[in-house]
Amino acid sequence: MLEEFGPNIWISDGPIVTAAAGFHYPTRMTVMRLTGGDLMLWSPVAYSNDLHSAVESLGQIRYLVAPNSLHDSFLGDWRHACPQAFVFVAPGLRETWSERSVTGELGKNPIPEWAEDLDIVLVPGNRITTEAVLFHRASRTAIFTDLLQQFPRGWFKGWRALIARLDLMTAPEPTVPRKFRMAFTDRVAARQALQAILAWPTENVLIAHGPPVTGNGKAFLKRAFSWLIRD
Repeated sequence: MLEEFGPNIWISDGPIVTAAAGFHYPTRMTVMRLTGGDLMLWSPVAYSNDLHSAVESLGQIRYLVAPNSLHDSFLGDWRHACPQAFVFVAPGLRETWSERSVTGELGKNPIPEWAEDLDIVLVPGNRITTEAVLFHRASRTAIFTDLLQQFPRGWFKGWRALIARLDLMTAPEPTVPRKFRMAFTDRVAARQALQAILAWPTENVLIAHGPPVTGNGKAFLKRAFSWLIRD
């Protein structure tokens, strides 16, 4: 239910969800314990009492975060179960949630309680979504949601398998799907965000839809975004 990934960081894989056109996606939540003991849930997966209890065994759930506009499906259930938690969302999401439900928007203002443990960079200029990418200092882990994906061969069937292959969703290692590459309308802004991400001393990379990358994370990110670097 919860798998330790490094110092003060855990992952939990949720159920498979169905997106547009019947494409099935696995889900993954990252749980981080901040200085002082409070917990952050990054991209919460489907709520269950058992998962809630497992997470609370690590500390008090203080922050619930939706890192892009495609990863808020289960936020409401966790918000209902954890009324004391603060909710932060990526740009483009606040309009869909009541003002009373959302504490703040990622990227608007620095959050002092996170400063010792985390760095966050918004990757703007994409028609699909603006994604917040997080760096967890203690484990040297960069955390992505949809900008990086990798599905095993055979995950999709029929015409979906062909689309997934053409979209680079089943590439040999995680990479940016072609639909996201084509959706960037401001590559200058995206490249500036990438430069900030590549400045992190990244060792590991977590993604919501694909296997973790353990070791040599910075070199991996340079390969995954080489199309943007050289553009």
